[in-house]
Amino acid sequence: MLIYKIFRRAEWDAFRQAGRSDGAPVDLADGYIHLSTAEQVTGTAALHFAGQSDLVLVALSVAALGDALKWEPSRGGALFPHLYRPLVIGDVVWDKSLPLGATGHIFPEGVV
Repeated sequence: MLIYKIFRRAEWDAFRQAGRSDGAPVDLADGYIHLSTAEQVTGTAALHFAGQSDLVLVALSVAALGDALKWEPSRGGALFPHLYRPLVIGDVVWDKSLPLGATGHIFPEGVV
């Protein structure tokens, strides 16, 4: 199963350069990296990245994240994946641009 992280381009570039990421400012403040399932990621984009372009959608394998991945209640009581360790570049299955269209973000085929 794949889960997803949305990065702003500058955050993604810094992650790629460093080979690891502690996440965005909200992740640092909360003490874990916020992730979303395929069913949740469009809501995450609409709520937290509305009107923002130049985003990158990153896919991660649940199995590869191990015990540091916890499923915890969040928006509307739904269980969201939260990662309690830094992301490393080897965790990334794939990355794709997440452009902004007229009615919201345009997700890659097969994600939603």
